[in-house]
Amino acid sequence: MTGLWGSGPLALAGERTGQLQVIAGPMFAGKSEELMRRVRRAWLAGLSVEVVNHALDVRHGSRDVASHAGQRIPARSVPDAAGLAGLVAGQDLDLLAIDEAQFFGSDLVPVVTRLAGEGLTVVVSGLCVTFDGLPFEPLPALMALAEEVVKLTAVCSVCGRDAAFHVRVVPSGTPSTAGGAARAEHVGGTETYQARCRAHT
Repeated sequence: MTGLWGSGPLALAGERTGQLQVIAGPMFAGKSEELMRRVRRAWLAGLSVEVVNHALDVRHGSRDVASHAGQRIPARSVPDAAGLAGLVAGQDLDLLAIDEAQFFGSDLVPVVTRLAGEGLTVVVSGLCVTFDGLPFEPLPALMALAEEVVKLTAVCSVCGRDAAFHVRVVPSGTPSTAGGAARAEHVGGTETYQARCRAHT
């Protein structure tokens, strides 16, 4: 039976086994809401939890993790993977929850895999695709290394089908032709981005 720690037949009695859980998808898919659901369950279980958001995400006027639907939970803000490692160093945590993981870059991968190897459950939420339809590291790498991956979809703003993508739009509502890979411009909401299915990207 798999519980919060994913303990299986190879886990010794009383031994805490860490794991990496990834929540991925496009914008407006409910990634932060799923992260918050897992955090609240851990709180109810009386576990020691640290919630972390990237310093770039100041959309909601605070450092909280917040969803587009208006839910929020308190979080600590750090600027990079090194800051994350420093924040959790010396803490006796059961669960580390990281939102907006795409902004931490590839340096996040060794940090979270080390923490999971040390017995911590790490839940990572973030965009796995850029607004121009490219893989958004480090989420693809984290998905490959995780014990559990939840890939969510949004609702296409054009046709209502499942949307695995999002596009950056100009005021007319048409997709922006501005290219470019992962960058801070992914901070935004419905005023800047729309969820789209493959047919409407």
